[in-house]
Amino acid sequence: MFHKILIANRGEIAVRIIRACKEMGIASVAVYSEADREAMHARLADEAVCIGPSPSSASYLNIPAIMAAAEVTDAEAIHPGYGFLAENAEFADIVQESGYTWIGPSPESMRIMGDKVSAKNKMREAGVPLVPGSDGAVDNIQDAKKIAHEAGYPVIIKASAGGGGRGMKVVHSDPALAGAFNMCQSEAQAAFGDDTVFIEKFLEEPRHIEVQVLGDTHGNIVHLFERECSMQRKNQKVLEEAPSPFVDEETRQAICEAGVAAAKAVNYVGAGTIEFLMNPDKSFYFIEMNTRIQVEHPVTEWITGVDLIEWQIRVASGEKLAFTQNDIKMKGHAIECRINAEHPFKFTPQPGTITLYHAPGGRSVRMDSAIYSGYSIPPFYDSMIGKVITHARDRQKCIRRMQRAIDELAIIGVVTNQELHRRLLANPGFQKGEFNIHFLERWLKEVNA
Repeated sequence: MFHKILIANRGEIAVRIIRACKEMGIASVAVYSEADREAMHARLADEAVCIGPSPSSASYLNIPAIMAAAEVTDAEAIHPGYGFLAENAEFADIVQESGYTWIGPSPESMRIMGDKVSAKNKMREAGVPLVPGSDGAVDNIQDAKKIAHEAGYPVIIKASAGGGGRGMKVVHSDPALAGAFNMCQSEAQAAFGDDTVFIEKFLEEPRHIEVQVLGDTHGNIVHLFERECSMQRKNQKVLEEAPSPFVDEETRQAICEAGVAAAKAVNYVGAGTIEFLMNPDKSFYFIEMNTRIQVEHPVTEWITGVDLIEWQIRVASGEKLAFTQNDIKMKGHAIECRINAEHPFKFTPQPGTITLYHAPGGRSVRMDSAIYSGYSIPPFYDSMIGKVITHARDRQKCIRRMQRAIDELAIIGVVTNQELHRRLLANPGFQKGEFNIHFLERWLKEVNA
């Protein structure tokens, strides 16, 4: 086991990893930007090193500075968290070539699954269901039109190297295809330095269901059931839960087996997430893999009792998983609400100083955050400042527990999205589990009308 780990991240995920290290008897090293000099992760770690100015490009994305911090602190391994460099295969290469352990999957797995075309090809070989569309990259409008006709309109054009909704366009007819195709190529080139695009059938009313997988270096891979992640705005998740209120046992077994097959296809090591779209008839299709820990990992931890951060560290050190698939049981229901420093309905960031902070408590309530009274939220990073997670024996009890927790949470001095969660949790459609990925945006149009 490692003696010292450097965490190449900030905020709540850095705090989460530091806490896991402490519980495992491992020393931790935090890195921080000038804006984060007083941040909680820098205070909680055993050692902390400033790696640059406030902008992330000069600090949390500054690979030479991070590697220098690892060297001067004599760290043995690097945990990237999520975001920033977590899915950067080049960074993983540098970490390993420099003699450190990368707490994550192999760079080869990251490259395959980080490119949507190569990922689809691997999934096709593994027998994982794919959305109808192109077999690979599409380079001209003639091929694009042929594929659109075969799949049937509407179709969606996607950047192979893309993410976050960039280089992506839904097309409903031939006349709109050429302009959308050229626009997506241009956007992809500008955003990712790669104009490769592909085309898929656009699923009009799907749910976003993801499967948590965990693998070790001995060839063992298990799933930890599914999460429901359909509550999204502009491809950004707002609330997640496990298990999905829509997935029945037969579908659960099928989608989880597909998730394991996807992970095995790339010899996956560590914690990862296979993301699917699921139609109203419960047919499902692979869309991508996140080769890192997810923001929403606590809901899976609560229904399975497995500490995913701890097991990321253990398998990276060479340990074999201490459980088999049959050992993993699902217990109860868990919900996570992302707390952002932003206007609850206009979604404009609201950095500032927190004058008072009180976390919710009570049975089966968890608050993952890096804020405190007197903390100044910097304007340079993501607006998420915490996550409230609740667990209960069933979904309705879990919703009521979350409503109570959201009411107890006090963050004074800055505007947060608590009211959004308060009203969403009370929404009849949400309470009945009758929603898909368009639910939140459609509801917000009504709220803002």
